[in-house]
Amino acid sequence: MQTKFKKNEPSSSSKYTCNEYREEMILLALRQKLHNPDLSRKDKDKLEKEIIELEGKIGF
Repeated sequence: MQTKFKKNEPSSSSKYTCNEYREEMILLALRQKLHNPDLSRKDKDKLEKEIIELEGKIGF
């Protein structure tokens, strides 16, 4: 019986690509920006939307 892996689950045959690393670093930066106390509600909403979209794309 073969085990099916999700796109971003590690396996012995999968490789961690530069694009995956880049997307994770972008996600990290967006999360850090979200904690800026000077952000307006509009900007926070925009960041939250971007975070949700990126998390969906990379399978978090």
